[in-house]
Amino acid sequence: MVYGFAGFLLEVAFAHLTGGRADRKGLLVLPLCPVYGVGACLILALPQWVDDRPWALFLLGALAATAAEYLAALWHEKALGVSFWNYDGLPGNLHGRVCLPFSLAWGVLSLGLVYRVHPVVAPWLARIPAPVGWAALATLLADALFTAAALRGTGDTASLRWYER
Repeated sequence: MVYGFAGFLLEVAFAHLTGGRADRKGLLVLPLCPVYGVGACLILALPQWVDDRPWALFLLGALAATAAEYLAALWHEKALGVSFWNYDGLPGNLHGRVCLPFSLAWGVLSLGLVYRVHPVVAPWLARIPAPVGWAALATLLADALFTAAALRGTGDTASLRWYER
């Protein structure tokens, strides 16, 4: 959830800098982009030998995050009938779901995650009491279910912008 929130902040900052939509998120209520959380977990689950070799971390971190992004896009399209992004106009895109520039960005972010961010965040996460963690997980799952129902029912990502009405 922490990295999903960090991804939400990254999306908002990216949108602000590029003139895009500033409301990009993946859940109905929580300010999270779950694909970032999943990608971060995949990167952090890479074997230790990868962490000890920055070039391998860059490459395998980029591949792990790109795989998470591709599978998330596929899930959104096939199961929920929506699309949050389309990279058709960017170089090295695969069905518009992933592209080379963002894959390279995920590689760079992998280095920052493993070498800078996670060593600082991990001790704080370890201090979270189990009941708080379970409550957070339950909240996340409930929001994910309501989000899936809203997206599948409307076929429109605008259904997540209930706060604009």
